[in-house]
Amino acid sequence: METPSLRQIVEALLLAAHEPLPLQRIAGVAPGATSTAAVREAIDALNAEYEASGRAFRIEPVAGGFQIRTLAELAPWIAALRPAPPLRLSRAALETLAIVAYKQPITRAEVEHVRGVDVGAVLRSLLERHLVRVAGHREVPGRPMLYATSKRFLEVFGLASLSDLPTLREIEELLRDHPAEGGDDPSLLADALVAAAPGDAPEADAEPEDEGADLDDEPDARARPH
Repeated sequence: METPSLRQIVEALLLAAHEPLPLQRIAGVAPGATSTAAVREAIDALNAEYEASGRAFRIEPVAGGFQIRTLAELAPWIAALRPAPPLRLSRAALETLAIVAYKQPITRAEVEHVRGVDVGAVLRSLLERHLVRVAGHREVPGRPMLYATSKRFLEVFGLASLSDLPTLREIEELLRDHPAEGGDDPSLLADALVAAAPGDAPEADAEPEDEGADLDDEPDARARPH
């Protein structure tokens, strides 16, 4: 049997992985002194092959690594195949998560100042589902905990990094009829968060807010193809 090519090795690793793989991790597993540049070239070549042959997936940068993901436009068919609904966030959870994403690191009191309601139960729910993490303490009396988004947050929303979030100015341009004024409106922040990944983002629950039950545990409709 011929020695597998770097493209084959990279493709196999990405198919087998359950989470995004950084270039350094792939290069470390590949044989010899494989550089991250060589791995990136292999990924680009694979994506070119996928696109040329009309394949239903691509290798995409997600959460600081790379992952094979199906195309966003195929999400309706993938969702129909699954018996369980996709991940859903209540409006309360979505707004809280958006505030953390755009203003991190941030304390619970600061989140509550923006939302105008108690967010203890929502933050606990987001922590339990690894969408939010504790990022230390603010050095003020009482040393309140600071909250930030997690790697899981980037994976769920299909973001390579936080820099991929749209700016509030970009969202305001898309939502000119929105009544929000300024960047502290939680609804505007939530709309910005959903707009960050329209093909991947969890669906907002249309039911009235329930601060204690904020999301289901099912993954989003867009899936890895294996």
